[in-house]
Amino acid sequence: MYILMIDYTQKAVTTYNNGFHCSQAVLSAFSGKFGMDEQTALKLGGCFGGGMCCGEVCGAVTGALMVLGLQYGHSDAQDVQAKTLTNAKTMEFINAFKTENGSILCRDLLGYDVSVPEDLAVIREKKLFSQFCPKMVESAARILEKMLAEVKPGDLDL
Repeated sequence: MYILMIDYTQKAVTTYNNGFHCSQAVLSAFSGKFGMDEQTALKLGGCFGGGMCCGEVCGAVTGALMVLGLQYGHSDAQDVQAKTLTNAKTMEFINAFKTENGSILCRDLLGYDVSVPEDLAVIREKKLFSQFCPKMVESAARILEKMLAEVKPGDLDL
């Protein structure tokens, strides 16, 4: 019997390298794990690349946070335990990403602001989207993959 092992991190990097935003790549790589079809994940993640096109929170981070929401998020406003766990997992991810990369902000990571035309020209000239951004996608997906593999028994007993 063969067990299909999905390399979510590699899938995310491949999706990014195939022309999708970093947010789309991370969210879609994990979407099937939560019963979400890939097309929906790609559409949902479509507005978060480049820090929402203005250099804010890296799209790879927002994609990962959407996945954590699928794993831990609450749908009952009164479920304080789930909300608390979701917030803790959010901060765990953000802290791990910051430790590894120095920031969660796209403009800080790239060293340029995608919303400034002159900076965007430099980003393109230096090929940062194709040479640097895949590293952020890989980092976010790897951290996320590790976090999801470490789900503790009490984490989901909400």
